[in-house]
Amino acid sequence: MAEKVHHLAGLRSGKRLTGVSLVTSGALLWGISGNVAQYLFQTQGFHAGWMTSVRMLTAGFLLILTHLLRDRNTVWKIWLNKDTRRKILIFGSVGMIGSQYTYFAAVAAGNAATATLLQYLGPVIIMTYLIVKWRKKPARSEVLAVLLALTGVFLLVTKGHPDQIAISPAAFIWGILSAFGGAIYSMQPSALIRKWGAGIVVGWGMIVGGIIMSLFYPPWTFSGEITTQSIAALAFVILFGTLAAFSLYLESLKYLQPAQTSLLGCAEPLSAAVISVVWMGVPFTLADWMGSACIIGTVIVLSLTQK
Repeated sequence: MAEKVHHLAGLRSGKRLTGVSLVTSGALLWGISGNVAQYLFQTQGFHAGWMTSVRMLTAGFLLILTHLLRDRNTVWKIWLNKDTRRKILIFGSVGMIGSQYTYFAAVAAGNAATATLLQYLGPVIIMTYLIVKWRKKPARSEVLAVLLALTGVFLLVTKGHPDQIAISPAAFIWGILSAFGGAIYSMQPSALIRKWGAGIVVGWGMIVGGIIMSLFYPPWTFSGEITTQSIAALAFVILFGTLAAFSLYLESLKYLQPAQTSLLGCAEPLSAAVISVVWMGVPFTLADWMGSACIIGTVIVLSLTQK
């Protein structure tokens, strides 16, 4: 009996380690991807709108192709219901573009570290929305999360000096918009994902968003430097920073609870900040690191408060 208990404990431990490795790897890829995008914008002359169109169309088609090879019927059935079609179109046009384009615009206007950290304010926006919707009194942990978030934003934007703005207004506005876009991206398709699976929903959402973005930023209208480095960087953003990172995150949900994946997902803004400093040479002051800690702390507090 004791041997059986030890065996089961070993299996659970092994699964937990697998889940931790998967979600951490995905988060690191997301963090690296933001810096690679910054490299393309600031040194290779790529445009955020063009990048968004190409990234969503390519990644969306590859995601759908992957699911077509597994289950062709399910991929197309999602379009048969009128209400489902409407939700997919809303997700692609509002949630997907609202999170993808605004994030890239924030990176282009500032840097990957600040853009990623500001986008991580999304959980606070979701929490505030639900408190208002349910007309409930916020718990102490929720109040703490809001205070941490506000403190983090203050430190990032002012570097601790209330009389000055340390980042460009465009970077701040796009970063806040990306947080709202991320909140919509997380909440709006939840019913669809429960029924159809995240891969199919996100794949079609990317295709819809990519088609709409192409009306404004056609993939065939390119401006920038075409070099071996820029092509490799673009491929990394699409294949590793989107497809691989997303797949690793989804796979981790088989081994971990959502709250645990949210906690480990904090490796994304942390890795984005470290890589921005080491690789991109972005100056990060003590106030920046303290602001980063506050925003990451916000996610941790909300993740521990599962309800």
